[in-house]
Amino acid sequence: MQLAMSIKRPFQFSKVLLLLCMALGLLGHAHATKYSDILLDIVQNCITQDSANYCQKCRAPLAESICESEKSCRKTTQVWSSTEKFVAIRDIKMCGCPADFVHGLVLPKQIITGVEDPLRPDAIWPYAWDIASTRIEPESIALVINPQNFRSQNQMHIHLVRLKPQARTALAKLSNHPIEDLNQVWKTASQLAKEQQLDDFGVIVFRSTSGVFNVVVTAYSPEGVFTQYVCDGS
Repeated sequence: MQLAMSIKRPFQFSKVLLLLCMALGLLGHAHATKYSDILLDIVQNCITQDSANYCQKCRAPLAESICESEKSCRKTTQVWSSTEKFVAIRDIKMCGCPADFVHGLVLPKQIITGVEDPLRPDAIWPYAWDIASTRIEPESIALVINPQNFRSQNQMHIHLVRLKPQARTALAKLSNHPIEDLNQVWKTASQLAKEQQLDDFGVIVFRSTSGVFNVVVTAYSPEGVFTQYVCDGS
């Protein structure tokens, strides 16, 4: 009875799900030590061919590059969009998947580690939504960043993915906060994390059926629980 009552509290519910995710193997930080610089390396060395010795420095060259390297999906970088501050690329999880499966990443070009970084940019969220909306139907879009303890890379990256069919029902049971301006995501997420007593947190942003953006924070990986982050059979 006491456990059932405690789960009704949002932050206690998050802790229970955190333990569940750990049991299911969704905790990614254990894999983050040896190869946690891959995305940073791609941002710094692979998104343009302008730098000297591009083919030597870039571990995953652009498919259209002149580098004499393997041109398979998993060995190349596909840039969807690039600005002065941000870049959107194909996630490696798209490789080998059906053409309608989408999993992209939006990254800052500045070195910014993740949710815990005080330099985290507000503008990354509206940019990510704009890119996602060119490839995913708006009612299905989920923008996700994982907690520090659930990520494999130490360069900030927003996942551009679809919600699972049952995700809205599950998300409705958590503390949702509506916003009109995506530049307010970090401010809102920090407030929600404080209310739920979360020192480390993930964020998922989606649009409600009424057209309002919703922000939810979790102590576990929103990507793994609420989104179609891998294709069937991958």
